Amino acid sequence: MTYTGVHDLGAVRQLWQLLEPVHAIVYFAPEAYEEAGALGYATDDRWPMYFAFRAAPLGPAEANLVNALFFSFSLRMVEHYLARTWHTALPARVLEARAVAADRSLQALLGERTASPDLAEAARLARRAAEAAHTAGRPLAAANSALPWPAAPHAVLWHAATILREHRGDGHLTALQAHHLDPVESLVLHSGAGAAPAASFESRQWSADEWTEARDRLAARGLLAEDGTATAAGVALRTAVEKLTDELASAPWSALTPQETSRLTELLLPPVLDIVGAGILPAQSTLGIGMKYDYEG
Repeated sequence: MTYTGVHDLGAVRQLWQLLEPVHAIVYFAPEAYEEAGALGYATDDRWPMYFAFRAAPLGPAEANLVNALFFSFSLRMVEHYLARTWHTALPARVLEARAVAADRSLQALLGERTASPDLAEAARLARRAAEAAHTAGRPLAAANSALPWPAAPHAVLWHAATILREHRGDGHLTALQAHHLDPVESLVLHSGAGAAPAASFESRQWSADEWTEARDRLAARGLLAEDGTATAAGVALRTAVEKLTDELASAPWSALTPQETSRLTELLLPPVLDIVGAGILPAQSTLGIGMKYDYEG
């Protein structure tokens, strides 16, 4: 039976917070670096692997397309890392390596839990939501949804988490643009609202001048104070962005009842604690996962 009601936005957000670490292991786990290295990618930092693994579902996409869909990175950075990506390995081979990386990483992180009935149940529930995700206007979600489903439950969970996080991410870009925030402005305001220190966003490789100019534009709109922190208006705008993002991410969960989403939350907690406890994910997330937003205020 398909539930067709509307889920509480807090539940939608919590499910993202739990599924994001499941997806993200493929950009940080040692096994992922090994698989990327075997393809010929440099592994002294994670970006060659990140751009290859995340962009591969799109086919041999060029830098302008990847930059448009990833949004928060400077075009210079994307051009640098995409210059040799598909010369090193074709997208089909990258997708094979990505799948192996996800499989190996989760087996290493979760151990015997990968064969547990609870993980199999979580995978089934997450897959139902992922298969219910409409992908019109959601290019990264569509590209990942077109890939075949794996067989093993832990791999199914990873694939479902990937579709759902890209579905959410595609919607997030819509929300940012609806509130007239360009890529660098979105980072500057996110930092000013307390998501992470400005230094945490330096990896996106915007220049100091570009960052300062974005701060000036936001300040002129009354969104940032002189010290770079978000004003009340800035916090309100950022809250509106997050609320719209959660609203746009809620539709796939209509495939599950509120009881089933609560059950999935319960089932995801132990493996996610295993993943986070392993220490391979960044201690300081730039996604604002731990931030609280008052949608009723």
